[in-house]
Amino acid sequence: MRHMILSFAAVAGLLASASAFAAKGDIEYLNSGKVLPATLPFSEAVRVGNTLYLSGQIGIVPGSMKVIPGGIREEAKQAMQNIKTSLEAHGYAMANLVKCSAMLADMADWPAFNEVYKSFFTDHYPARSAFGVGGLALGARVEIECIAAVAK
Repeated sequence: MRHMILSFAAVAGLLASASAFAAKGDIEYLNSGKVLPATLPFSEAVRVGNTLYLSGQIGIVPGSMKVIPGGIREEAKQAMQNIKTSLEAHGYAMANLVKCSAMLADMADWPAFNEVYKSFFTDHYPARSAFGVGGLALGARVEIECIAAVAK
């Protein structure tokens, strides 16, 4: 019973925090139209204060719903370029990334993905998770979602 009360208190605290952000107007739902078609049922990014949460990016040709041909290296390169484009559209840069999650349709692609991924960073890497999945949208081989933050 005590555990249930503590869980309820934690959830109530999170809801109160979210309400406080919303009341201050610190939550923005963003779509630049530079990568993803605006007709999709999700935001390209959501900004909460100084933190930007990017939706997952796959290696689509910007403005289309077509995965770039050429396999994991080309898809990873395009997905990372799409992340860079989205970040820049909202006033952030690759250097502002603090966390990325990579989903791979085949974990055997992990070494090739890493080669491409590291080429997008110069002096530091964000924290990262990578895991295999049973399938990705549009038959993609990789999807990457990221969180970026800037200091106040």
